[in-house]
Amino acid sequence: MSWERVSVVVAGTHAGTFAEALEAAGALSVEIADADAGTERESAVFGEPGADAPAWPRSRVTALFPAGAAVSAALDQAHAASGADALEGASVDRLEDADWVARSQREFTPIRAGRRLWIVPTWHAAPCEDAVNIVLDPGAAFGTGSHPTTRLCLAWLERNVVAGDSVLDYGCGSGILGIAALKLGAARATGVDIDPLALEAARYNSRQNAVALQVVSAGERIPGSSRLTVANILANPLRMLAPLLAAHTRMDGGIALSGILASQAAEVAGAYAPFAHLAVEDREEDWVLLAGIRNR
Repeated sequence: MSWERVSVVVAGTHAGTFAEALEAAGALSVEIADADAGTERESAVFGEPGADAPAWPRSRVTALFPAGAAVSAALDQAHAASGADALEGASVDRLEDADWVARSQREFTPIRAGRRLWIVPTWHAAPCEDAVNIVLDPGAAFGTGSHPTTRLCLAWLERNVVAGDSVLDYGCGSGILGIAALKLGAARATGVDIDPLALEAARYNSRQNAVALQVVSAGERIPGSSRLTVANILANPLRMLAPLLAAHTRMDGGIALSGILASQAAEVAGAYAPFAHLAVEDREEDWVLLAGIRNR
């Protein structure tokens, strides 16, 4: 089986409507990316709920059509419907079928986080048997260790978890942080998420690692309070969750937050000021980790 892949560069202000028009014209999938990626004009774009969706000034829209589709007619229809002019000539090529499972597995290799932690896909041998190895398969839930914010949180847990600890991971995704805490010696770890797929993934990964991660839906009661609370979400949700996360953290317990850009750090720290003094403790690329002690 094969597909027709078409790629067009348009102004960022029209990228979203152009992508939607391609879908309406029969595209099976559409992706928007930075047309200047890999050049000196490349720019980072981040978005989150509650914020206006940003766009690259020159956006590359790539769409996948069934083999034999009338791609030229679909492009004409999309240009007319969206009002978007192509900034470069469109490129069309054939994408042949492949063993996508094997290809994706080659892309995920063991990842080191901190000094002792490794995230190891199930199809790989652990690079270091004496390390704290977390067995994890990429899935629908966020948290494979490949993103800087996950690594920042893992390194913080490695520095702070002591034997017998209790840990809350709010927005647990794959469960990676709670699993890491248990493997580092915590006696109890609770993972909370709003997404049913994330809860399912966290339970599965917990079994894969032979640890007892307690998984709770965000709509349910979170049991007790924890000495350490970690949340790797995004700045806006983290600000709104400040009273809740503080309430579930013991007095003199630690709080660590990530999913925050350096430019957002002061605003997020301000939301937690009634409960704790949080400061940037670690940074990777444009992402930071805020951490501190609940003292009020």
